[in-house]
Amino acid sequence: MARTVDQEAHAARREEFLDAASRLIQTKGYTRMSIQDVIDAVGASRGAFYHYFGSKTALLEGVVQRMVETGTAALAPVVEDPRLPALEKLNAVFSGLATYKTERKDLIIALVSVWASDENVLMREKFYRAVIARMTPLIAAIVRQGVAEGSFTPGDDPDATALVFATLVMGANQTAMNMYTAHRAGAVTVEEIVAALAAFGTAFERLLGIRPGTFGLPDYATVIREWIDAFDTASPAQGGTA
Repeated sequence: MARTVDQEAHAARREEFLDAASRLIQTKGYTRMSIQDVIDAVGASRGAFYHYFGSKTALLEGVVQRMVETGTAALAPVVEDPRLPALEKLNAVFSGLATYKTERKDLIIALVSVWASDENVLMREKFYRAVIARMTPLIAAIVRQGVAEGSFTPGDDPDATALVFATLVMGANQTAMNMYTAHRAGAVTVEEIVAALAAFGTAFERLLGIRPGTFGLPDYATVIREWIDAFDTASPAQGGTA
């Protein structure tokens, strides 16, 4: 007789491994964290670990994938709120993403160095595809509403516009990460990072056909300095400076 799997218990146990890994990545660093560390933190067997994850890399992918799922799921209520006009929804999506990342700043900082390594290029590609796939329908709904309200004047296809928009969002994130790394090496200034990200903001407005300045873009200078300070004060295990 086949063994019946308790799906809720199965999912909860997997979450325990992801929670433990997230904590250890923040305190010890991904490179120094071992599978045994995770097993000990959960109080599980090695066999139980491999039941859920085939490797340490698969565990890392699980941590990142969960961030994608929870981050985009948190945006859905805003998009579905019938009381908000399209532009307010779009601003809320951006502020929501910023808040989500800020609340997980320590984990994101700890992941930066391993995330940028060549050996994780496949995982990065999976991550980008997953984020774009999840964000595009949300943005498309906002674009369609904006067109109906007369506040957005994009191209003829809202879904295509949303896809490009989501791709630009990921491009802005990657640019910020690359330029921060360059800043630590003394290759770029904060002002250059601000200018690069502000250019993405202009591209967002032009893509949607809205007047410059009507999109509530963040104060890039303040946000960037806060993240740079966070990286510089992080411990070496977290990916900060020694």
